[in-house]
Amino acid sequence: MCTPPPGAVRKHGEITVGAGGDGIERIEARFSEKAFSPHRHDSYAIGVTLAGVQSFRYRGEQRHCLPGQCLILHPDELHDGEPGTENGFRYRIVYIDPALVQQALDGSPLPFVADPVLRTPGIGTALLADALDMEDAVDELRRVDIGTGLARMLRAASGTERSGTALLDLPALLRVREQIAADPAGRHSAATLERLSGLDRWTLARQFRAAFGTSPSRFRTMRQLDRARRLMVAGTPLAEAALEAGFADQSHLSRQFKRAYGMTPARWRAALERKAA
Repeated sequence: MCTPPPGAVRKHGEITVGAGGDGIERIEARFSEKAFSPHRHDSYAIGVTLAGVQSFRYRGEQRHCLPGQCLILHPDELHDGEPGTENGFRYRIVYIDPALVQQALDGSPLPFVADPVLRTPGIGTALLADALDMEDAVDELRRVDIGTGLARMLRAASGTERSGTALLDLPALLRVREQIAADPAGRHSAATLERLSGLDRWTLARQFRAAFGTSPSRFRTMRQLDRARRLMVAGTPLAEAALEAGFADQSHLSRQFKRAYGMTPARWRAALERKAA
């Protein structure tokens, strides 16, 4: 799971990180200029535009999310972000781990919402009230409530009927996911993951993406980036953080960081320091 990094507060915008929990991160952001370069993350991004026009390119089309409209981005889908007018935009969003949604789906593939903007006035605010409460602590009961509520919302928005039959070998997939998350800097061979899951590598790859919205290798990279960000926040130099997180070098970390978050590690850390000041 990744928190989308803020832009430089002085020039690009401002981001506030709300109370979160395991698999749940809340953000409120304001931008007056280009917010994010094209990037993708392995979480659902579900939010509401609060002011201005939020414009982004998604699945080959330019989209616009107006105040009160809801935004839903599927895991691993490339997108960017910028103001749709000269007045900038402000939004609140929750990033939710697909594994949390999956727990409410009982092994069915993740719902895919073809149109990322829900245009019904007020629908986003009504359905996301709990998930978007920036100050509400996320204990285990609240985490379950948010996960099941967002799963229902995603099913409704995608037109997916609830299935009574589990289509995926979820216990096997969770074993693989947990193994990778426990040691993202390690290199887990396909043969090792086959033995762990009891699935051949091709079935594992297909089912992993259907269950969690991304590939095992991409999931590993995102967990490496999570580790790198924690090290950076603690003041670890970029080169050292890159190696501890399992990247070949600082350049490798920087390339993967920008692909995931739309900005460089240096810009992200400078923005955190500026915000803290």
